Amino acid sequence: MDSLFNAARDCLRLTDPAEKIARTAAVAAAWRAGTLSRDSAAAEIECAETVAGRPPRPQLVPPRQLPQRGLGTPAGRAALLHAVAHIEFNAINLAWDAVYRFRDMPRAYYDDWVGVAADEARHFSLVAARLRELDTAYGDLDAHNGLWDMACKTQHAVLARMALVPRVLEARGLDVTPGMIQRLTEVGDTASVAVLVVILREEVAHVAAGTRWFEWCCAAAGLVPGPTFERLLVTHMGALPRPPFNREARRAAGFDDADMDRWQGAAG
Repeated sequence: MDSLFNAARDCLRLTDPAEKIARTAAVAAAWRAGTLSRDSAAAEIECAETVAGRPPRPQLVPPRQLPQRGLGTPAGRAALLHAVAHIEFNAINLAWDAVYRFRDMPRAYYDDWVGVAADEARHFSLVAARLRELDTAYGDLDAHNGLWDMACKTQHAVLARMALVPRVLEARGLDVTPGMIQRLTEVGDTASVAVLVVILREEVAHVAAGTRWFEWCCAAAGLVPGPTFERLLVTHMGALPRPPFNREARRAAGFDDADMDRWQGAAG
């Protein structure tokens, strides 16, 4: 029987988005069918800096070098959706890396992150299709590498990975996507709105998976989740989460109102 970890590595390594999406769907189906094992003696774990495949474009630049564009023109809307596509492409790799890298977790952990990988691949396809309608392809514009940078920083500990990728970086998507939807609605771009509504709804479950496994890791290590989360934030990011918060979505993803109140107060 083939190893899930080898299959996840193969998905990670693919550089062509279409091939990565197709292979992700095939591996997810094989996992659900029970034809992949959790043989932890599978291929040696490679460092996150080199294992993830990506196409030669987009060019990766510091976030401050990305131009700010309004949504009143098709080009501006394409730039916004290109940024979303880049997030979703990275999210495919992040989900597979969470499977490939951490090999001593319960089966339900792999059920969650294989499912997330399949969802993220579908999200990428939705955004890429909408980009084509705006005469743009993924890679036509520059992007930044913030999501994968955090994957590299947390590659040695599943506790830190679950805290800082889904519960910080992906949770920020829950906060900002409603505003994007509103702005696109105001300019009449209902097609792009429909894509973002699907992504927002399904990303709640992805962040919730991060919460679930972060709390599982805390329980296994005898740690209290709230203080542990904040300690990891300060250590790795230098600050607590900043408002505004999409409180309804964050509650559904496992965040506590008292924590959000404290973070809001700390931000002034």
